[in-house]
Amino acid sequence: MLKKTLLAVAAAGLLSASLTASAADYKFDKEGQHAFVQFRIQHLGYSWLYGTFKDFDGSFTFDEANPAADKVNVTINTNSLDTNHAERDKHLRSADFLNTGKFPQATFASTAVKKEGKDYKITGDLTLNGVTKPVTLDAKLIGEGKDPWGGYRAGFEASGEIVLKEFNISKDLGPASQKAELIISVEGVRK
Repeated sequence: MLKKTLLAVAAAGLLSASLTASAADYKFDKEGQHAFVQFRIQHLGYSWLYGTFKDFDGSFTFDEANPAADKVNVTINTNSLDTNHAERDKHLRSADFLNTGKFPQATFASTAVKKEGKDYKITGDLTLNGVTKPVTLDAKLIGEGKDPWGGYRAGFEASGEIVLKEFNISKDLGPASQKAELIISVEGVRK
């Protein structure tokens, strides 16, 4: 009986340790350029215009056993917008769109994370162009594990959509261009 009790206590301790070990804080791998914040918007309904933000940073907490404890925080320098066209970028940074002179940063702070099957729903507050609104991202774990440099990494891809008018971006772009799709891919290094 004593042997079974000791075995049960040891097993519970190992299980508890493994669950605790899975919760970790990660910092975006900006140095290795393994993180991207991109968007796309329809151009007159004929094609897609793609863009990216080159300067951003962030972190996340990931606990596969307890997604409700997960957190995501991102800060984007909006002046780093790049659509591969200098004049268009200048216009998108202007008061007509992102107003980067007045609002140089956009932020996202998660308020809830839910696991649905293998995927995740990340809801959070997006502050863009001086307006804060809730946004939900569909995310999936791409993979996690040890890296060749002795660290541990986890990577996610997420997507979502924002309505431009809700963020005071009301320049008339035509009916096909009222929403922007977000495409985010991040690899985090465990702290």
